[in-house]
Amino acid sequence: MNFQPLGKRVLVERVEEARTTASGIYIPDSAKEKPSQGKVIAVSKEVEDVAVNDTVVFGKYSGSELGIDGSTYLVIELDDLFGIIK
Repeated sequence: MNFQPLGKRVLVERVEEARTTASGIYIPDSAKEKPSQGKVIAVSKEVEDVAVNDTVVFGKYSGSELGIDGSTYLVIELDDLFGIIK
């Protein structure tokens, strides 16, 4: 992929949550919320706290969707990230 975020932004791919509950009940797509976790795909040169392949948590309505090579990503400002899951 040839995309480099500018400013204090990161490119994130949403991580899909499980389609079933712990008890095995199937959750249809219409009832699911958009995931609020994602894997960092690219970072701008100004970002030092987050690295590629980190799993981050962000707000439900954070970022702007961007389609690249048939996949959907989010461009999120660093201030909109809540934290990194380790």
